[in-house]
Amino acid sequence: MVRVDGVPLHVVAEGCGPVAVLSAGLAMAWFDWDAVAGLLVARGRTVVRFDRPGHGLSGPATAPVTAVGEARRIAGLLDALRLTGPATVVGHSIAGFHAEAFARLYPERTAALVLVDSSVEEAPRPVLPAALRTAAARALGRAVTAAGLPAALGPAVRRMTVRASRTGGGDPAERDLVRRCYRTARVWRGALLENAGYPDAAAEVLALRATHALAAPATVLAGHDGSGSRGALRWLARQADLADRLGARFEVAEPAGHLVMLDRPDQVARAVRHAADQDRA
Repeated sequence: MVRVDGVPLHVVAEGCGPVAVLSAGLAMAWFDWDAVAGLLVARGRTVVRFDRPGHGLSGPATAPVTAVGEARRIAGLLDALRLTGPATVVGHSIAGFHAEAFARLYPERTAALVLVDSSVEEAPRPVLPAALRTAAARALGRAVTAAGLPAALGPAVRRMTVRASRTGGGDPAERDLVRRCYRTARVWRGALLENAGYPDAAAEVLALRATHALAAPATVLAGHDGSGSRGALRWLARQADLADRLGARFEVAEPAGHLVMLDRPDQVARAVRHAADQDRA
């Protein structure tokens, strides 16, 4: 456990060599990167995985997540681990906002940026005020806690969500770890609170693009299930557009669902290594 900005963060740091920081999407945990981390460590990388507040084994979330705040959290985490050299920052889903914000705010600390099926919002327009969304998330968190839903349904919801977000099967995580994390109200509340701040984080990143250049080489790795459905092709087009806007290399992981790191860990690891090699070239 490492304390950053007063919040205890659960961190797993392993290996040696160039640093890669892996940050997972909404309601996911450090162990969802197990296969990717193993491949990177075996190829001479220092891999840092951490749980954001309210996720995994970290302390509870006390405020909605912001892109700038999470960028600063990553910097604080690297400081706490005394990893001062540039790092390849990898963000999955909503954590793509956080990783991009870090790369823009800390160019001297960024070796490369890798976005794994990242969230994309071309023109974020929050429908409700942030304060109202936050209050609703807190109220819903209290309600599901009072009803005992985390203990009763948490692990099952996790397993169903993972299965629906993959092309390669069910949830590979150890059942005791899933129970330890997802039976707690802390994780449910953390996910609700982070989701409440989603449109604001998207707007922050859009604003940063106008004021802070992206200096590091970037890769956008999009998951595709192999189908020709309109929704799947539309998602690929949005990911390709994101790569164009960032001047990033675009790559498709296929077949893969949204949880690309579970369906195609080998391809994610290669994308991280390739991005870091571009920086050193």
